Parts: sequence; C-alpha cells; structure tokens
Amino acid sequence: MIKITLKDGSVKEFETGLSVHEIARNISEGLARVACCGVVNGKVVDLRFIINEDCDLNICTFDSEEGKDTFRHTSSHILAYAVKRLHPDTKLAIGPSITNGFYYDFDKDGSFSSEDLVKLEAEMKKIVKEDPQIERFELPRAEALKLMEEKGEPYKVELINDLPEDEVISFYKLGDFVDLCAGPHLMSVKSIKAIKLLRSAGAYWRGDEKNKMLSRIYGTTFQKKTDLDAYLEALEDAKKRDHNKLGRDLKLFTTDENVGQGLPLLMPKGAKVVQVLQRWIEDEEENRGYVLTKTPYMAKSDLYKISGHWQHYKDGMFVLGDEEKDDEVLALRPMTCPFQFAIYNSEQHSYRDLPIRYAETSTLFRKESSGEMHGLIRVRQFTLSDGHLICTPEQLEEEFKEVVDLIKYVMTTLGIENDITYRFSKWDPNDTHKYINNPKAWEETQTIMKQILDHLAIDYVEVEGEAAFYGPKLDIQLKNVHGKEDTIITVQIDFALAERFNMTYIDKDGNKKLPYIIHRSSIGCYERTLAMIIEKYAGAFPTWLSPTQVKVLPISDKFNDYAESVVKTLRNKGVRVEGDYRGEKIGYKIREATLEKVPYILIVGEKEAENNAVSIRSRKNGDEGSVSLNTFVDRIVREIEDKEK
Repeated sequence: MIKITLKDGSVKEFETGLSVHEIARNISEGLARVACCGVVNGKVVDLRFIINEDCDLNICTFDSEEGKDTFRHTSSHILAYAVKRLHPDTKLAIGPSITNGFYYDFDKDGSFSSEDLVKLEAEMKKIVKEDPQIERFELPRAEALKLMEEKGEPYKVELINDLPEDEVISFYKLGDFVDLCAGPHLMSVKSIKAIKLLRSAGAYWRGDEKNKMLSRIYGTTFQKKTDLDAYLEALEDAKKRDHNKLGRDLKLFTTDENVGQGLPLLMPKGAKVVQVLQRWIEDEEENRGYVLTKTPYMAKSDLYKISGHWQHYKDGMFVLGDEEKDDEVLALRPMTCPFQFAIYNSEQHSYRDLPIRYAETSTLFRKESSGEMHGLIRVRQFTLSDGHLICTPEQLEEEFKEVVDLIKYVMTTLGIENDITYRFSKWDPNDTHKYINNPKAWEETQTIMKQILDHLAIDYVEVEGEAAFYGPKLDIQLKNVHGKEDTIITVQIDFALAERFNMTYIDKDGNKKLPYIIHRSSIGCYERTLAMIIEKYAGAFPTWLSPTQVKVLPISDKFNDYAESVVKTLRNKGVRVEGDYRGEKIGYKIREATLEKVPYILIVGEKEAENNAVSIRSRKNGDEGSVSLNTFVDRIVREIEDKEK
C-alpha cells in the first residue's frame, strides 16, 4: 500500500500500481469523469500515469490551469487529426496549448483559407462524436525515428533527434492518428463539447526567420457552448481594444514599410500622450531624489565587453562595423547602465555620497526578430524610463522598497494597479552560457532579494531562467487584451557589474568597497505603456492623458469669435483644446469629436456667448447643459491636476 496526500491535506492509502485516473475513480466517479490530468509531487502528469510510491497528488479538472492546458492540448491533436484527414499530404510540426486556447503548425502547400477552417472545425466535431480511444505508448529512439520517417514527418524526426539521449520518447494515438507527444492528454475526447477555430497565420519553424514559414491554425475549446460564446464575445471586445488597430484608427501611431518593421511612427496625438507621461515621470523622479543624465546612443564594443553585454547579448544588438576588418566597432545601445556607470566612475565617491540615483529617458535599440515584433509592444527602437541606483549594502533594501513604491504609484495613477502581477525571476544554474557563472553570488543575491520581497508583502511567483545575466529581478507583468503576458517593468539587483567596471566608494573606515546596483524602470518603455493604456481605456484616455482634452464647437460661423475666446481661455490654463470652425452641421461635428474620444465637447451659440458660458457634452455623462466658462475651467483644471481616472 502507498500513502497519497491529496490537495486538501488528507492522506489516503491505495494499492501500488494504480493510475491517477483509477485513484480519481476510487475517490469519486464524478471526479474521474471531469478529471483532466494530475500533478504528482509538483509535476503535471497524464491520467494514465502509474503511481508506485508515496506522493502528493492533485487531480486537476478544467477549472485549473493544468486542466485547461491538458484539455486544449488534446484539442490540438484533434485538429491535427482533422487536417490529416482532409489534407493528408500535410506535414506536422508542433501543437501546444496556449493561454485561452491552442495552435498547431503545419507544412502545407498553400495556406489555410477561412473556408478550410470551417471544414476543419466540422471535422473536429465529427472526430469528437466518434470518440476514438486515446492511447499512449513509448518507443526506443531508433524505432521512434523509423516510425516518423515512415510516416513522412520530417519535423517530428528533427524533434526526436534534438531530444537528450536518456529522454523517454512517447507517442499518443487517437484513432488511426499517431503523434509524437510528451502529453498529458485527456482520457477521452467526448468532453470537448465546444470547438472554435479562430484564425490562421504564418509562423516560422521554431520561431526562427531563417527557417521555413509554416501555416499555424489557432483555436479554442470549452466544455460548454455557453462558455465558448462568452469567450468569443470577450474576444470581439479585445479586438476593439487592440492597440494595433485602435491606435491607428485614433491617429496615435502609424508604420511605414520604407521606415522598417518594428519602427513605429508616433503621430502628433500619440507623441503628445508620450510627452505628458515623460514630463510627469521625470518630474516625479526628480522629486524622489533622482539626478538626470543624458548619454550617447552608441558606444565602442569595448564598453559592452566590460559589461558583459557583448558576450551575453550581442545577437540582440545592432552592431556597426566588422570586428575582423575595422579598427573600431560601435553598437547602438540596448540599455543605459554601462554609460551611467562611466559617469559614476568619473570621480571617486564616498559612502556619504550614496545612494546616487541616476535617471534617464533613454532611446534604446534591440534587434528583435521579425516574428516577435508587434505594434508598440515589441519594437526595435524604444524609449525607456531607465535608472540605476548605486548604494551601500545597508541601503539596498530601503532603496529597493522605494523603487517598488514609485512603480506602485505610477501603476495606480495609470489605473492598472489591479491588472499587474509580480514575478521573481531567478537564474538557471544549468545554463552557464546565459548567465555570469558565479553560483555563490547568485544564491546570496537571490536570498537577499527574496527577503526584500517578503518584507514588501507582495504576491509574487518564482521563475527560473528569466533573470538578467548579471542578477535576479522583479518583473512586473501585464497581459494584453489577447491574454499574452509581457514584462512591462523590471527591478534588478546587480552583483557583478560594479566589480567589472571597478566602481568603488570609500567607506567610513577609509576602505574601498564595491557598491550594490539596482537597475530599474519606473514606467517602463513609453511605447509599450502607450499600447497598454490604449487597450486599458479602449482609446478613451483619462482627461489628463488625452491628446485633445476639449473641443469647442460653434453652432454657426457667427459664434466663431466667442468660440476662439473660449479656446484661448482654456489654453492659457494649460488645457489641450481645439476649436472646430468648419462650416459643417453641429451634429456632424459632435459625432466626429465623439468618435475621437475627446473627454469634453463644448458647444457655444448665442445664449453661451451672451452669458460667457459653455454647453457641456462630456464623455462620461453625456449632455450636462450650460455652465459658466469659469466654472468649467476650474473643473477641468482640477481634474487634470488630480490626474483623475
């Protein structure tokens, strides 16, 4: 007999050699029917997994993330089966579950049309109705290769060849369809009641633009049609909020193929929003003791070799010149830290000088691959609210806390404090090429950072393999409208670069010491922040952020002079205001201003001109009637100053 500790802490005894599914059935037939997978000692396993020793076991249903992943990964196999039925010459690549769905990549002559997706969706439903048995089996490497070669699946052959020698090579069979897969999968497909194929797109094999372009089909599945309908409705709302479309519709940014991919052009309205954000952040940082620097956009490779970026980050940099041919090779900067360190080293510092808080609005350059770039979120040139704090060991925790306090203030003011999550990103000790190989320093620094995070009492998850190459970091994560999670801000504790750059301070005993360095941003990349708030507010920015805060609309030409006086009064108070003096009907001008999502529309005619008043139509309240101009000015100035959401 073995002892199984369940999720609720209870311990039950079972015979050895039972599968997770058999244990679920032993607990309850109802649980067995809805079970999707298991988690044994923290590892996600198939329901077919046999348990032979004492362990912790969580049996996962569709309500859990692990259950959803298993449900949708099984769905991706149903899609592949359907493709093979309707397009038998198609080659299979990979088909993982993703947030809210799944995809599968195929090598097929031509792309999949919308009509193809309709037919494939119908075929998937047919397969579910047939309810073919799902079987898992393993093969030795040679037999696994032979099987995939005989089936004419070159991508599967490549995947097998890339597996470690001791890796278990498993397959899943669905009816007469066989696919290389580690699993886990459902016991049966009959619970997949609601299926929707969403779109097809191109995708490079293994995400490398040097490889062949494959055809990717995205889809999603649910247990209930009502849940699918609700998801599709949310998806439509997400499309309306998508910054890539909405930002162009509202004339915030554009792109030009002659300028290049990943190089968005901020139009006057988008540039104004970024300018407002930048001025706010720079003033706030100054109030918190930061000093401003301004450093070059490029540097010799020598600088990046000292910092380690050349060794660890060169592939992501734009290099100007050839090391084998040129005496001097330059590179556009991917980050600001080495430049600010050079400023620090321009003079000797005492412990009395510390902490020093450098801040800079930095234009940075990163060589993103074409498949990674997206709107304003992933670009090749961007503007970062960059900063580095140089402090003594005794000051480290307080400075880190102050950085997090600044970030929380920024996120709260932007109205997204409830949308962010925190990730403690650690190094991967098995990847010595990606990181500075100093295990002792890594463990010490990560211990310090964990203590600080625990003292801050914030909820965070720990993830290995996401640290900076020189130290662990706190990542502030946010999902876009499509559910993809991005890092918007990082705070890093650096144990390595002070020594590399020979950065020192004189302590109170007259000895030279190495300081700690905190790398941080306060609002992140301005382009990404613009994308984030476009989606958050569906383009209807809070008044303080709106590129145009007020539009003044005279009812006819006779009232243009009064309208212009209203414009001047507001402009003199710092309000971003425009007058619309076109000879269009007032209803047309109101509709246009409404579509532009202007917070306030002021309509002026004879009555308003006589009483020095304005008739207000606000985005929040609609028609508010007539008030004195002075009353409205006081109202909007206060709203802007308070940064009301």
